[in-house]
Amino acid sequence: MDKNSVSCEHLNLRQTAKFLKQHDRFVILTHTSVDGDALGSAYALYYGLREIGKSAMVLLADDIPPKYGYFATETVTFPTEGAVIVSVDLADKRLMGKYEEEFGDRVDLSIDHHISNTEYAARLLLDANAAAACEVVYELLEQMDVNINDMTAKALYTGLATDTGCFKYANVTAKTHLIAAQLYEYNIDAAEINRLMFDTKSKNLLDLERQVLQTAEYHFDNRCMLLAVTAEMQQQTGCSGTELDGIAVISRSLEGVLAGVTVKQTGEDVFKVSLRTYPPLSAAEICKRLGGGGHVAAAGATVHGTLSQVKESVLNAVAAVMEEADAGSSVN
Repeated sequence: MDKNSVSCEHLNLRQTAKFLKQHDRFVILTHTSVDGDALGSAYALYYGLREIGKSAMVLLADDIPPKYGYFATETVTFPTEGAVIVSVDLADKRLMGKYEEEFGDRVDLSIDHHISNTEYAARLLLDANAAAACEVVYELLEQMDVNINDMTAKALYTGLATDTGCFKYANVTAKTHLIAAQLYEYNIDAAEINRLMFDTKSKNLLDLERQVLQTAEYHFDNRCMLLAVTAEMQQQTGCSGTELDGIAVISRSLEGVLAGVTVKQTGEDVFKVSLRTYPPLSAAEICKRLGGGGHVAAAGATVHGTLSQVKESVLNAVAAVMEEADAGSSVN
């Protein structure tokens, strides 16, 4: 049955734990262009299910970036027929990449923290206040009385750290810190994880950043900074994929910028747009106008067209949301 033809059942932690315990075989999916939280939540759930005697596998639409090799490896596969399909950190089935056709309408359970979740699954465990999907998975594993091991703890910590900018973004709460503190009880080497995630760059990446900054654009009285990463830049420097994730952070670091836009070419006429915003702007609202979504301070979308066309579309969306925010401020 097409899952889109029925309503999505919202579950709490207890109900989700009960559902998972009632089944034995699981396929775990997450979004393309995997980041630390996508991999962290997927593998933490994988290790947790195996800890209580379940069969599970993680299917990724992309290769595992080498820097995550300390906890993420290829898992043993098995026939998916009869297995429970679980997605983590995946707000929209369109983000499944090559697995959308096979699993897009078959997801039994979505575990997420994106307020923009499209409710494509039969069941949804959603905590939009969680800083990372790994927060939700941690609480779920606790609810299931799973004994967390060092590998699971590494996966969970990685998701928490990467989705919070090493605990400095506005999405961080007291609960985020409390969970991180619990994970320090395990052999995770948090300092080394943070070094790998935030303080390590290749020489090629530095060269790419130089090229990107040389072509930076400023709009709307310098309240918007736009960075473009073209296919030519990627080819010249040998940098691509998740190695480019840090570019988006640069766009929000300039004083006075409220909207940091990064446009990264992923195909001949395909661009991944990453938005980072500060109040009163909402990155999620901007990306919603582009067919994407995400969080208030960080969101993304895929936009088709030439580079100039994509820039125009993005800037129009930023301008519209900026005008609404300015209008609201003048009323107040």
